[in-house]
Amino acid sequence: MSGPLALFLALFLALAGSFALSWLFTGRVLAYLRRKAILDHPNDRSSHSIPTPRGGGWGVMLTLLPVWTLIAMTADHPLRALPILAGTVALMAVSWMDDRRGLGPAPRFLAQIAAVVAGLSALPGDGLVFQGLLPFWVDRLVAAVGWLWFVNLFNFMDGIDGLAGSEAASIGAGLALVAALGALDPALALYGLAAAGAALGFLVWNWHPAKLFMGDVGSVPLGFTLGWLLLALAASGPWVAALLIPAYFLADATVTLLRRLAEGKKVWQAHREHFYQKAIQRGRNHAQVVRLVLALNAMLLLLAVASLALGWAVLPAGAAAVVLLLALLARPARAAA
Repeated sequence: MSGPLALFLALFLALAGSFALSWLFTGRVLAYLRRKAILDHPNDRSSHSIPTPRGGGWGVMLTLLPVWTLIAMTADHPLRALPILAGTVALMAVSWMDDRRGLGPAPRFLAQIAAVVAGLSALPGDGLVFQGLLPFWVDRLVAAVGWLWFVNLFNFMDGIDGLAGSEAASIGAGLALVAALGALDPALALYGLAAAGAALGFLVWNWHPAKLFMGDVGSVPLGFTLGWLLLALAASGPWVAALLIPAYFLADATVTLLRRLAEGKKVWQAHREHFYQKAIQRGRNHAQVVRLVLALNAMLLLLAVASLALGWAVLPAGAAAVVLLLALLARPARAAA
């Protein structure tokens, strides 16, 4: 069997197989975390009120690694994904140590830098994310800084039930659709659907009220892998789509960082000042906030698809949609009621 039918079957298996494995593995991980009493206890920066098992990201990553390895082995360039797989394993190890014992920012950040620098060699083609608008080394530097920021912002945005898993599913599925419609490397769509399936399997356990949390062992390597997919999509041509698909996470985390910088706060410290966190503080529950984000993500995906024909002309509509959601999440409780 070959041609479109074989590709469709492969895409279906990537999504459904990853979902089933992640659902199964996350359930096993939950039992282990409960048995070992590995819990996230509420504090003044938390958005939950009871001790909850932390480390559910193992279920996602133990799914994603073997599935992505299988995809890489069947791709046109089997070794391209090797730095990504190796970097993911390294970040899982460092992040799990941070989940369990707490590491300072230096070892975490150095591990992320090393993974990103090695991962740049895995970009497709000439690896020019900005399509030749910048000199090669400037393009590489900006891509590396952006990727490093995405790894960290994905971790920052994992603060309420279902949000990080929903965003990972949205990015993976959206990227797969754009790659398929844009006739790009089929491996890109397969990687995306595998990520979406793994995130959805985790969401069965993480949807509000969550039975467990992802933890850094999931959010950091997941941000790393999704960041690579988005850069690979941009390097393949559809850079506008690569910017639109994760636009909510990019905007919430970046605006919050800049605001805290302007106020002279220590930006590396945990806090509850993201827009999604303020929405919880002002009366919405976790599921309501995540549904709003998913509605925005659906709109951003439609614009990303439209960008294949219209290019950058769709960016103002995407920016307006993101600003409207941020404003909605920031509304006082009495206005949101």
